[in-house]
Amino acid sequence: MTAFKLAAIPGDGIGAEVVAAGVEVLEAVARRDGGFTFRVDEFAWGGEYYKAHGRMMPEDGRAQIQNHDAILFGSAGHPEIPDHITLWGLRLAICQPFDQYANVRPTRVLPGITSPLRHVHGKELDWVIVRENSEGEYAGVGGRVHQGSSLETATDVAMFTRPGVERIMRFAFELARSRPRKLLTVVTKSNAQRHAMVMWDEIATEVAQEFPDVTWDRMLVDAMTMRMVAKPQSIDTVVATNLHADILSDLAAALSGSLGIAPTANLNPERTFPSMFEPIHGSAFDIMGQGIANPIGTFWSSVLLLEHLGEDTAAQRLMKAIEQVTADPEFHTPDLGGEATTVKVTEAVIAAIRGANE
Repeated sequence: MTAFKLAAIPGDGIGAEVVAAGVEVLEAVARRDGGFTFRVDEFAWGGEYYKAHGRMMPEDGRAQIQNHDAILFGSAGHPEIPDHITLWGLRLAICQPFDQYANVRPTRVLPGITSPLRHVHGKELDWVIVRENSEGEYAGVGGRVHQGSSLETATDVAMFTRPGVERIMRFAFELARSRPRKLLTVVTKSNAQRHAMVMWDEIATEVAQEFPDVTWDRMLVDAMTMRMVAKPQSIDTVVATNLHADILSDLAAALSGSLGIAPTANLNPERTFPSMFEPIHGSAFDIMGQGIANPIGTFWSSVLLLEHLGEDTAAQRLMKAIEQVTADPEFHTPDLGGEATTVKVTEAVIAAIRGANE
């Protein structure tokens, strides 16, 4: 029997609630499958740790989790701490050194959930957005000078490297090839950003030659937002820069019905380091402790985690359980217009796992 080491990092806000639910569900599907187990180590890093220690995680934090098979992450964000400190001090402090350069965000309308788009159901909105997760606009290059004076200046420099763009483009083409439609849209902004984005376009054209079976097109990011709303059925797999995909994937989650259901995989495809899985909804301090956080985004992220670990049967079983539960309005949390609690949804998913057919 395979024993996987799982690092659970609840982080801030509702992170503790949804990660606890995610661990419960992962352990339930492991028991149901019988071929693997999880050894879960929890790390209480985040805003409260910062308030006590002046940093979001210990200096040796990455060393503590480097040998785990996967990381289940809740959220980073605390109302008493500036957002750039929480983000760079925890989430990006893990993603970037662990070279989790492929951020993968599936989006579709799950059974029982209504998209805000008219006449749109699962078949019309079934996307995967691939976000370059290590450089670009979030490279962290820049600075501020003359603070407090009339000459104050600040820069954030978007850094794109040929190896970085090539690897994310190749990853996206390979992912598109693995999906039934074999369709990829490369998102860019090369009309205005005439250096890095032109290189992005050129590399896309070069890499495309390796994938003659993949149909691909290119679209400016502003036009892409319109296409996502007006012609969702024309989209399948999308690849975009760190900033562009960050924005587009939140729009995608909203179009699928709720930010509460959207998953993320931060992948190190070479498996040199552990990959990290998280819902995209953030810390949501406004509902913390009320027991109404939607755990579906964490459960779907757990599906991606199981797939990454090679437990495909268990991943499919968990996804079917999620779909069975979302199909019933009784298990909709307030973000979906219902009254269900986090515990009620979690118990329903676990019951569906136990009752699932092989």
